[in-house]
Amino acid sequence: MRTCNGSRLTPHACILLAGIALAVQSPIPARADAAKGDIKIGNIAPYSGPASAYSAFAKTEAAYMKMLNDKGGINGRKIQFISYDDAYSPPKAVEQARRLVEQDEVLAIFQAVGTPSNAAMMKYMNARKVPQLFSATGATKFGDPKNFPWTMGFSTSVYRIESAIYAKYILANYPEGKVAVLFPNDDYGRDIYGGFKDALGARAKTTIVAEVSYDSTEPTIDSQIGKLKASGADIFVNFSTPRFGALAIRKVAELGWKPVHFINTTAAAISNFKPAGLENAIGLFTATSMKEANDPRYADDPGVREYLEFMKRYNPEGDIANGQNAYGFLAAQVLQKVLEQCGDDLSRDNIMKQAANLKALKFGLLFDGITVNTSPTNYFPITQMQMLRFNGTSYDRVGPIMSETVMQPEVRD
Repeated sequence: MRTCNGSRLTPHACILLAGIALAVQSPIPARADAAKGDIKIGNIAPYSGPASAYSAFAKTEAAYMKMLNDKGGINGRKIQFISYDDAYSPPKAVEQARRLVEQDEVLAIFQAVGTPSNAAMMKYMNARKVPQLFSATGATKFGDPKNFPWTMGFSTSVYRIESAIYAKYILANYPEGKVAVLFPNDDYGRDIYGGFKDALGARAKTTIVAEVSYDSTEPTIDSQIGKLKASGADIFVNFSTPRFGALAIRKVAELGWKPVHFINTTAAAISNFKPAGLENAIGLFTATSMKEANDPRYADDPGVREYLEFMKRYNPEGDIANGQNAYGFLAAQVLQKVLEQCGDDLSRDNIMKQAANLKALKFGLLFDGITVNTSPTNYFPITQMQMLRFNGTSYDRVGPIMSETVMQPEVRD
C-alpha cells in the first residue's frame, strides 16, 4: 500500500483514490508512448499543519477523479490521482514534488496548494519540464509563461485582477473617496495591494490616505483599525486573510466607523462573518467568479445542482457551504477538459499546449458571462469577476461582470 510519509496510508496523510487499486504498480512513464495506460496525476496538499483546512481542495478533486473513472475515465484511460501531504511547508513540498516526478513518474502535478509551496517547487518543475498545472494560488508569479512555461496557476481570484477591479469600481463610483488599506505583511498582501495601487495609477497618491499592515502572529489588529479610522478615510479596503478579516469587521463596528467597506475574496466567506456579527458585515463589497452553492436563489441552477449531486454521491463528508470544495470541483472540471483535448497524445508538452489553449469554456459554478480562457501568453485562466454586496444573509450582484489584465512580473519590475 502506498504511504505518504513512510507510514500506512491515512485519510489525513494521503489520497490515492479515483477508483485505483492501491497496490504498488509498475511505473508508467509520463510520455506519449504510455497512451494506453492509466493517466498519473500528482497532487500536493496540506493534510496536516496550520493550513490543513486547505486539504478540502484535494479531497474534492480525488472524489472527482473517482467519478470520472466510474464513467470510464478520459478517452478510455483511468486516472491515478496521487496526493501527498506537505504540511504547508515549502521544503516538504519540494521533497514531495521530487517524489511524484522521479518515483511515481506522474504526467503532471495538478493543484498543488498555496503560494509558498508552489514557489518553492517552481524552478524544479520547470527544470524538469513537468507541468505544474493549475496551481491553487492567485499569485501573479504563477502566470509568467516567458520565464516559467511549465507553471500555470488557477484561481477564481487572481490577486492583482481582484484588487484592480476594486480600484476601478472605486474610481467610477466614489471618485472623491478617501481610501484606507489594511493588508498582511507577506507576499500575498504585497501582491494584492500592489495591484490595487497600480490600477489607481497616478490617483493612488491622493486617493489612498492611510495604509497599515499586520503580521500573522499578532493577536489583534485593534491599533491598525484605529489608525485607519483616524485618517478620515470614508472607504476601507480590507485585504485580509480570514481571521483578520473578521477581526477588522468587528473592530470597525465597535469604533462606530462607517466606511464603504471592500473585503477581498479570501476573507469574504459568509461563515467567516459570523464571529464578527453578520449585522456588522451588511453592505460589504467583494468580488468573485463563482456562485454560492448553498444560496437558495441557485436552488434550480443546473450547474449548482450538478455540483450538489456530485458532493452527495462522491464527497458526502464535504461541506457544500465550504467554497474550497466548489473550487476543487471547478479545477477538476478544467483538468478534465485539458486531458480530453490531449486525445491520445499524453505527453507533457501536449499537456501544456492544451492547457494554454482553452477558449471561452463555460462551467456551471461560474457566473453567467465568466469563461475560462488561456493562450501561450495568458496563463491566467479566469480574468473576470462579479462585484457583490452582502445583504445580511447572502450576496447580491452589483453591476456587470468586470474584467482586468495583469502585466507580467518582468514588466512590472
